[in-house]
Amino acid sequence: MRHGPIPGVHGRVRPLTLLGDLTLHTPCREVTDFGPELARLVEDLFATMYAAQGVGLAANQIGVPLRVFVYDCPDDEDVRHLGHVVNPRLVEADGVVIRGPEGCLSLPGLEAGTERYDHAVIEGVTMTGEPITVHGTGWFARCLQHEYDHLEGRVYADHLTGWRHRRLMRQVARASWHRPR
Repeated sequence: MRHGPIPGVHGRVRPLTLLGDLTLHTPCREVTDFGPELARLVEDLFATMYAAQGVGLAANQIGVPLRVFVYDCPDDEDVRHLGHVVNPRLVEADGVVIRGPEGCLSLPGLEAGTERYDHAVIEGVTMTGEPITVHGTGWFARCLQHEYDHLEGRVYADHLTGWRHRRLMRQVARASWHRPR
């Protein structure tokens, strides 16, 4: 039985920002206004994430350069983690480094083996300014690191080197959504 509102139900699905857009490669600004516009942004992020069948979404992925992300992601024990973080800081990323498949709503349909730590801790605040600490392990730790990277102006492709990077860039060049510069 569900207790409380369903995130995204009142949100608007927004267009996704795709690889190649400078917004994805520019660090996002701190949120300073914790009013109704921020609440609408969080709702829109959830609505857009669910519509695109993702497990996380950062604000710059819908063209808003603010430090906000949402998530609805399981960990390796299939425990669901649902929430949002405003002005996050990655305070821990440690444990075992695991290379696993990683995709992104800003690179639709593509994925590559990307190395991430299997433990991460994010500190920030909620949309109402309440402090929050989010601990993630396994798949959820990967999600937290991925979304945090977006706010720093990085995408998972930036972590790839050698043949993995070259292969992904060839796939991007052939993707129907790719717009050459």
